[in-house]
Amino acid sequence: MTDQETIIALISRHAPRDGTVETAVPGLKLIRCSQPTLPMPVIYEPTLCLVAQGRKQAMLGKTAFVYDRARYLIASVDLPVMGSVVEASAEAPYLCLQLDLDTVELAELAIRYPPKEAPRPRALSGLLLHDVDSGVVEAAVRLLRLLDRPEDIDALAPLATREILYRLITGPGAASVRHMARAGTHLSQIARAIVWIRARFREACPIEDAAEVAGMSRSAFHAHFKAITLMSPLEFRTQLRLQEARRLMLSERLDAASAGFAVGYASPSQFSRDYVRVFGLPPARDVQRLRETGESPASGEGQRRRDLPAGAGQPRRASRADA
Repeated sequence: MTDQETIIALISRHAPRDGTVETAVPGLKLIRCSQPTLPMPVIYEPTLCLVAQGRKQAMLGKTAFVYDRARYLIASVDLPVMGSVVEASAEAPYLCLQLDLDTVELAELAIRYPPKEAPRPRALSGLLLHDVDSGVVEAAVRLLRLLDRPEDIDALAPLATREILYRLITGPGAASVRHMARAGTHLSQIARAIVWIRARFREACPIEDAAEVAGMSRSAFHAHFKAITLMSPLEFRTQLRLQEARRLMLSERLDAASAGFAVGYASPSQFSRDYVRVFGLPPARDVQRLRETGESPASGEGQRRRDLPAGAGQPRRASRADA
């Protein structure tokens, strides 16, 4: 059995039904989905998504990031995306391993194991795709095998996780992963601003205040923010507001006007226009469609235990095999 086949078997065994499984290994989730899904909003936090079977698409702004068994995805900062499983069936379900990325441990590894040659400067997006290499796959197998030996998790899971992080900072995507681990980079500055915006997305405070949080001039802040998130700061906040409004309508059955007001909109008509632009349908019709299809408003892949932006009340746990 190849390493890829082993990963498929292990995920299938420990995630026997569609959904997101929180495993006993800290920071490790397993995701399964047996059919393609509608695009759904989700916050991608710093994470590695390694697909064993099937294919997933994440839309960041107008850019599509498609990942499968040949390409893994790394999210380096908190990003609101539209995610959908695009290849899956009952016979060959979408299967994905998601591992939270510990930037403190990444920083330690990056210092201890410096690059052999200086990386070429290039613009970095908050979502990145890289070709899967054997080192990452082999380390993932060792981590997944611990699910069959729970008594070994406490002692060995940190070693297996550390090996995966090491493979990331020495593999084909090393330059971008090392940026995540370095304080003082534009990526880390924008990450601080993103946390600030997520905590205040309902408020009417000027979005430019985030530039001060990032420690940048307004012009530099806007340029680097868009390079990393593929959105302007205002578009980013709008995405957060609309994602939360959609959740409120689906999970708490608020009407469109109330949901829009709850997330910071003063004008119901502006809320409706923005909603149609992002989700393709007016709020009421979109919610009806989602209820009829049984789609969930939240997605587990890319998210940690705090599923929604800070300040979003008590969001329900992610349950969709969103991967």
